[in-house]
This record gives sequence, C-alpha cells and structure tokens, in this order.
Amino acid sequence: MLRSIWEDIKREFSYGNMVTRLIIINVAFFVFINLVWVVMRLSHAYETPEAYYNFLHFFLISSDWWHNLTHPWVLVTNMFAHEEFWHIIFNMLFLYWFGRIVGDFIGDHRLLALYLLGGLAGALVFFVSANVMAYGGGSNHFALGASAAVMAIVLAAGIIAPDYEMRLLLLGNVKLKYIAGVLLLVDIIGIGSNINTGGRMAHLGGALMGWLFVSQLRAGNDLSEPVNRLLERIQSLFQRKPSAKKGKGRGPRVVYRNTDSATASAKRPTRTSSSEGARPSASGSGDLSHQEQLDAILDKIKETGYDSLSKEEKEFLFNASDN
Repeated sequence: MLRSIWEDIKREFSYGNMVTRLIIINVAFFVFINLVWVVMRLSHAYETPEAYYNFLHFFLISSDWWHNLTHPWVLVTNMFAHEEFWHIIFNMLFLYWFGRIVGDFIGDHRLLALYLLGGLAGALVFFVSANVMAYGGGSNHFALGASAAVMAIVLAAGIIAPDYEMRLLLLGNVKLKYIAGVLLLVDIIGIGSNINTGGRMAHLGGALMGWLFVSQLRAGNDLSEPVNRLLERIQSLFQRKPSAKKGKGRGPRVVYRNTDSATASAKRPTRTSSSEGARPSASGSGDLSHQEQLDAILDKIKETGYDSLSKEEKEFLFNASDN
C-alpha cells in the first residue's frame, strides 16, 4: 500500500501542475514536522521537549535578526512549514481554489514565482513590524505557514478576474473580488485585536505582493522571469548530465494557444456549446485541426481543471507541449 501511495505521489508531482506540486511539498513538510513531534513526545513521557522547538525554529523566520542571519534558508522554508492541522488545511484549500484560477489566466509557470515572492514579502513585513510595533511585549517571535504566499495568490486572482465566480457553501456564487476583499478586511481589522498580529501583518505583506505582481505584469514587467531564471540556475547545479537527461521525466509544460485561432474558433457554432458532449476529444475527431483540439482542451482546463481531462486528452496535451 505504501509503495502504491508513493508511486501516486511521484506521478502527481511529475505530471501535475504547479498547484499540485506546491500542495505536495507543503503536506510532506507538515507530515515530517509532526512525525518528529510525535517521536520526541513519546521519548519524553508525553512532554514536548525544548529540543523540538529548537528543531522547529530551525525552519522558521524570527523577529530576531541574528537568527535570520545565521539561518538564511528560513526565508524560504518558513512558507512551507505548518504545525497545526487546520492551518495547513485552510491554506491548501485556498491555494488549490485560487492557484488554479491564477495559473489558468497568467500561466502555470508564473505561479511558483508568485508564491515565493508573496512568502518573502510576508516574511519581510513580519520581521519589520515585529521590531517596530513590538507586539507581544517585544519578545522573540517566529512565523510559519504558507498564508502570506497564499494571500498573494488570492489577491492576484481577485485583480486578474474580479468577476469570476466561485460557489461557496450557504452563500452560492460569489465573485472573486468580494472574497479577496473580505479576506483582506479581516486581516486589517484583526491587527487591532493583537491576536496573531505577526501572522496578519505577513498576510498583508503577501497581499501587497500579489497586487504588485499583477500591476507590474500589466505594465509589461514580469516579476516571475528573474525568479524562474534563478530557480533554473539552482536546478542546473543538481543536474550532472543535463544533455542526456534533458526533457525526460518532466510533466506537461504550459501551452500557449494561438489567440487568432481561438478567436476564430469561438465564432463558429460548433464551438459555442458548453456541454461536454459537444467538446471534441483529443483522441478523435479527425475533421478538427490540431489547434482546434488544443483549444478545446485548454477551454476544458479553464472551466473544470486539469484533473477533469481524460487520459487521451492529457497525452495529447503532453505531446503538444513537446512540439
């Protein structure tokens, strides 16, 4: 059973989109932290030892500049670390809902950069505010969780597609601009309660980065490009034989549609139906061109997500991305 689960995780990580990969990393880190906690509790008569907190703080950003200076990796690891079950559940749900929307509209290749930049902005705002505002009596504080990175994605989604609707339990269809606005307002008002003030300040820092990211993208400045270049350089350091392995074991890449072809296809009567029966399959319909089949699959991803594709459609998209 464990081997089957491991194979499923590897397959999803290899062929899934960036939202899937980020969720897998966050959940894996959560499981790792909690397993260490269980082992340390059992070995100390069900008391949480100081060694556990030292272990946890090894990955978290602090309000103490010396800790951050001697642990520079915390700028990244803190945005993947979670201790509490409900903390990671809500973060991953929001990442799943809003991340898919952002990826569909501005490209899956920009999602990781937005996540990282949002987390870094949140960490910076947390550090500065903790030292300037001295909340909690001015003692040393630590921050963890993907909330700031997720808030960047939530606000970006609200700006990119403000009238895009999501169906919420008990409320029905609600536009993204209202969901993002309410979440932002909750964090602003929550600062006054002095409860999780550092976390709320980090959320606002992430939200600010989400707004900046989209604003710069509309102005022609893609903030994801330098981040992706840096990640590619880091990845190349761990690839000993890039020429022999290049292109193998990688999932589908983002495929850009031909906008002229998509516009022309949208005007045809056969393309106006939103029913599943009218949508061509990637494996059949010999009367449709390659571009028309690709457009149909991209439309399906936008409406129902990548996971709704059939095996043949995923294979068609994978082959198209390699052309």
